[in-house]
Amino acid sequence: MSSTATIERPSNVSEALARGRLGVPAVVFFVLSAAAPLTVVAGVVTTGYGVIGVLGIPLAFLAVAALLALFSVGYVTMARRLANAGAFYSYISQGLGRPAGVGAAWVALIAYNALQVGLYGAIGAAAEPVLDRLFGVSVQWWLVALGAWAVVAVLGLLRVDINGRVLAVLLLAEIAVILVFDFGQLGNPAGGEVSFAGFAPDNLFVSGIGAVLVLAILGFVGFESAVVFSEESKDPRRTVKVATYLSIAIIAGLYALSSWSMAVAVGPDQISEQAGEQSVALIFNLAGEHLGDTVVTIGQVLFLTSVVAAMISFHNTTARYAFALGRERVLPAAFGRTSPRSGAPRTASLAQSVLGLIVIVLYAVNGWDPIVQLFYWCGTSGGFGVLLLIATTSIAVIAYFARDGRGETLWRRAVAPGLAAVALLGVFTLAVLNFADLLGVPADHTLRWAVPAGYLVAALLGAVWGLVLRSNRPDTYARIGLGAESAAAPVLPETPDLLPAAPEQAEARR
Repeated sequence: MSSTATIERPSNVSEALARGRLGVPAVVFFVLSAAAPLTVVAGVVTTGYGVIGVLGIPLAFLAVAALLALFSVGYVTMARRLANAGAFYSYISQGLGRPAGVGAAWVALIAYNALQVGLYGAIGAAAEPVLDRLFGVSVQWWLVALGAWAVVAVLGLLRVDINGRVLAVLLLAEIAVILVFDFGQLGNPAGGEVSFAGFAPDNLFVSGIGAVLVLAILGFVGFESAVVFSEESKDPRRTVKVATYLSIAIIAGLYALSSWSMAVAVGPDQISEQAGEQSVALIFNLAGEHLGDTVVTIGQVLFLTSVVAAMISFHNTTARYAFALGRERVLPAAFGRTSPRSGAPRTASLAQSVLGLIVIVLYAVNGWDPIVQLFYWCGTSGGFGVLLLIATTSIAVIAYFARDGRGETLWRRAVAPGLAAVALLGVFTLAVLNFADLLGVPADHTLRWAVPAGYLVAALLGAVWGLVLRSNRPDTYARIGLGAESAAAPVLPETPDLLPAAPEQAEARR
């Protein structure tokens, strides 16, 4: 029996994403839109101050940015070797084996779908003050959600660069208003004095630091998605690296500045109380007091568009994960089809839209709370899943380069990934221990353990499916994690769990 065999790929002219359409700015727009800066500033930051009561939130954002930058050293180094829309799925497959990669893929699908559909619960709350202020009307949340759903569903079928242009307009306006709010707050400090208490280590290393660090990481969710668009980038090796680091820096700067300026305007001794009482409205109330009603209206409109931009970004990310799995036949082959005209992952995008519609209808019919039970619970649960994937990927990077680190420095292949893995596993442990606090539920609430356990079950079932593929469909098993190069992948029966090198990887090693 020959030691190698060529995998035959089913004929289909449309199994590849559109290449060469995204530069660094476009990828950054996708990443930052997923992070939803204004949503985080108005919602996550006030939650941190009001619920957890820790003053060192600005410093926490900077600390988390440093940790994620450390993680990204190995992450983007792997991206140079393999451009794959599956990102975490592909890298964990390469580092920890194909079954682990399939388990990670199932976790990723659940996490990103939770983040995406959860936003449909927020859109009604974001639209309510805008519609009331501009038109004096009140509309049911689900009607607004359906309108946003239709926009996202249509854009998901169009060319990725068109989505990038839409996000560019929305995001630049969003960042501009955040900066206007920030400088308005800094220009009107409580008591006439600008306080730097938010950056004092003594105000971070207190009881509750675990919850604050996890909350800060949830605010960065989306930074990792630059790799998801690597196949559609003009220069994947450069684009992914620059976009990832640039996104982390921009997000950290915005969040640290905004959370600090908010505390300056209210006063360090009052920020916890006021954030607890006013919640999301705090930043807009401060803007009304210092900048006038017109700026408040603009801010509320952009808060609405911030949620829409995040929907568009997460929809594209989720669809590409499903596409990557369909292309390699881990999911049904239909998910690996793209539109011949736009290059968009057509079937995966439509499936994501159908899921969103089902969720909206279920919540509307049953009268469930769209804010707490959809937006907050799904968003926090999805962020937790992404944190699990980041921590696992940090270990996979170490394992991958331990097996083949040729051409890479010790810092890139071992030191930075090792330090990041230790820190991320520590944060993940804190997330599990503080998960009830993060969800805002009692310690004995079902969701407190159901969500972490659900991800564990999904990972185990995915790994089992990977083993089933190894036994029953070895050609499919051999494709796992290879991305666009899977068509030419040789099967190596004697070492089934080691991924063969794709042409791009061989070139990277030289």
